[in-house]
Amino acid sequence: MFFLNPFINFFRVLKQVVKGGTWYYAWIGFLSFFILIGVAAYLKQLNHGLIETAMRDQVSWGFYIANFTFLVGVAAAAVYLVVPAYVYNFKPIKEVVLFGELLAATAIIMCVLFIMVDLGRPERVWHILPVIGKMHFPASLLAWDVLVLNGYLAINLFIPFYGLYKLAHGKEYNMQIIKPLIIISIPWAISIHTVTAFLYNGLPSRPFWNAAVLAPRFIASALCSGPALMLIIFQLVRKIYKLDIENKAIFKIAELIAYAMAVNLFLFMAEFFKEFYSNSIHLAPMKYLYFGLHGHYNLVPWMWASLFFNLTAFVLFLLPKTREHFFSLNLACVLVIAGVYIEKGMGLVVPGFIPGTLGEIYEYSPTMVERTITVGIWALGALIYTIFLKFMIPIYKGELRFVSRVKEQPDQT
Repeated sequence: MFFLNPFINFFRVLKQVVKGGTWYYAWIGFLSFFILIGVAAYLKQLNHGLIETAMRDQVSWGFYIANFTFLVGVAAAAVYLVVPAYVYNFKPIKEVVLFGELLAATAIIMCVLFIMVDLGRPERVWHILPVIGKMHFPASLLAWDVLVLNGYLAINLFIPFYGLYKLAHGKEYNMQIIKPLIIISIPWAISIHTVTAFLYNGLPSRPFWNAAVLAPRFIASALCSGPALMLIIFQLVRKIYKLDIENKAIFKIAELIAYAMAVNLFLFMAEFFKEFYSNSIHLAPMKYLYFGLHGHYNLVPWMWASLFFNLTAFVLFLLPKTREHFFSLNLACVLVIAGVYIEKGMGLVVPGFIPGTLGEIYEYSPTMVERTITVGIWALGALIYTIFLKFMIPIYKGELRFVSRVKEQPDQT
């Protein structure tokens, strides 16, 4: 008896990535185009420095950190599938949990890329790495962020690829191996967004962020936008690859989103009331967001659009009739993704710096370089997830299996 070489098996699966029809190659070409222009824009930024961005001393975090914050929420949302799939053994969701975990891994990779492009001197990033650098752990919140993000990435790569390895060999995965990781991944998913929130509200000089409710709001909004993105992806995967993903799983996730949205809107209302009812000097950032401040209105239409999107999506998710109709369900998913992206992106980062410490109002708007690099990273994320799917789908559908072979022994009689 002998087994096929694991490396040969790996490359047999990897060959599936380059196979596809006209639409697949067109999609890869489309993403590659935006990745290349993103790389070109980043090389320009790397050559000239962050002066190519709209970030200045007054607003030192911008579009990159906004996207980073949103994507941390997308990654954390994998817990919405892990709990019902592994803890409660809910079969319809258990069948799609691998897709969610790989999406979480993709989101973390994109988070790291957004952090890298936000650095003015990326070659110095080694200073915060363990062993070779000085992390200043546990005093530094940035060190905590490095640990939780990379740890969560490792968990969300190991569990699905271990499951796929066992599935490829026609075996059941050993729960004794992955159960500890599953249990750890649940609080870890919460921790990645909690630490991100702490990076903001640990700054007492920025009253807009310095609120205890910020971390719960981060988690609640993450459990809205992340699963909504997963629902759209599940439907696309089901249609393109003809997978048997039950409607029951999709509708159950949509129901869970409704609960998370209720919490998110309640926390927003509490924060809105506190700021406007107290009418203190700390009201300025919130006033700038929703009503403008001293003639500056850049974000006002965006924030009211975000609120409208979130309220409309909440109603659509809350009502069973609209939640279980695919047109209204997909509309709600798009609305909540857009609403949370605005709210937790520019609507979170920019007002924290307004007004500045000297009372100055600098209206930040991302430059074309920032936008191009951002589009390039999103395209790279889409390419990575596409490769993950092409890697796993043949195994998932049972089209690719690795079996042991028994050598025929000569007859000794």
